[in-house]
Amino acid sequence: MMDTLVLFFIFIGLAILFSIIIFKHSKKVQITFTLFLVAFFLSLFFYRWLTTNRTDGDMILRTNAETSIDIVKLSDHVQLDAPVISQFPELERGCEVTSLAMLLGHAGVVVDKMELAEKIKKNPEPYERKNGLIYFGHPNDGFVGDIYTRNNPGLGVYHKPIADLAQEYLPDGSVLDITGEPFDVIKLHLSMGRPVWVIINIQYKKLDDSMFETWITPRGKIKITYHEHSVLITGYDDQFIYFNDPYDGKRKKAVAKDFIEAWEQMGSQAITYIPSENQ
Repeated sequence: MMDTLVLFFIFIGLAILFSIIIFKHSKKVQITFTLFLVAFFLSLFFYRWLTTNRTDGDMILRTNAETSIDIVKLSDHVQLDAPVISQFPELERGCEVTSLAMLLGHAGVVVDKMELAEKIKKNPEPYERKNGLIYFGHPNDGFVGDIYTRNNPGLGVYHKPIADLAQEYLPDGSVLDITGEPFDVIKLHLSMGRPVWVIINIQYKKLDDSMFETWITPRGKIKITYHEHSVLITGYDDQFIYFNDPYDGKRKKAVAKDFIEAWEQMGSQAITYIPSENQ
């Protein structure tokens, strides 16, 4: 942050010097003042740009946009150690809460996946087929269907209920729902030692449109795939994304390009946390 402020004041100083030089030559206060304002706002624009863009391998993270700006170096290679937990045999559709259990475990909170499965918000909308259409719940309103067995209709849950549940176990304000951010933001958090919960698909690559279907939910239409999956990202390098997979309780890797495209296809959903000061 100090380096950025120093640059800002250097530019302000140059703006003042530039204005003095113009004034000495033109002796016109109005022109000098106008040019000073132009130089000042250009400096301010540069400062804002510098604090919101990645340059030379750095990324700027605003942990609090009003009070702090941290500049973090993106690592070329990251592999974090986080608990590996299998969702089976108890939770046939419980990949999301199992991945959350791994994230919480990394944060120092030991919680059983079955407790999370019981506490995750449930979507009460019933499954119904009518006139060739499927009516069911929206995964951002709670877990859709049966989390325990595939013998009953169901799908899973998206980022919002997971973030809400995570907040019950972590200090206020420490859960970060970074859904919608570019994948470089995930790399940023990994570089800071924070694994990231994500929604992906079981093939870890972009799916064909034929593998999706449309549901009618109380909040509108949604395209879903029964290949939806959740994992905990633990690292990356220039070729691969590394993750803990609850499907078989193993550490895995996938081709980075394929994994990122699949993640984006599922809505760029991601959650991590800010460690407490005593961690």
